[in-house]
Amino acid sequence: MAGIGPTVGSQQRQAAASARQGAPVATREVTLDVNGEKRSLLLDTRTTLLDALREHLGLTGSKKGCDHGQCGACTVLVGGVRIVSCLTFAVMHEGDEITTIEGLGESGRLHPMQAAFVEHDGFQCGYCTPGQIVSAVGMLTEHEKDWPSHVTKDVAAREIALSDEEVRERMSGNLCRCAAYPNILAAIKDAGGLA
Repeated sequence: MAGIGPTVGSQQRQAAASARQGAPVATREVTLDVNGEKRSLLLDTRTTLLDALREHLGLTGSKKGCDHGQCGACTVLVGGVRIVSCLTFAVMHEGDEITTIEGLGESGRLHPMQAAFVEHDGFQCGYCTPGQIVSAVGMLTEHEKDWPSHVTKDVAAREIALSDEEVRERMSGNLCRCAAYPNILAAIKDAGGLA
């Protein structure tokens, strides 16, 4: 199966192989502000934000789907802006406010977007769901700031209507292999007050 991309843990194996060969592994202490809690970690400087969250902090909600920034399963919010965490290094986010799926809502009370996904059955296998939910929350924030998308008809408009076409375009970076898109759209419209 050569050529299908990096496997889970491949970065750790590469670092271990480098260490065995005598090559120094650059590490750095990094303090990440994750879900409102400051966490200090000693990390290989090549550790992605996704791997820091999953492997070092035990926050496994963000999924490693493609590990190439193409599926959106690892979407998190950094300073309120959505990013794919597999394409950025943890050391680049020293002091940034990072929100994962675990940071939405409160203990015993779902975030409105999470509740809408449950209500509208916006998932099937559930693998992409954390990234879809976090992306939808970020997308609504971007819309509130009147950020246009590729399908916005008038980018100079004071208010951009969040039509089905706009929502689909803005969520196009998050793939669902089960094709639960109609339910995901319904959940986003409900949570965003667009229904």
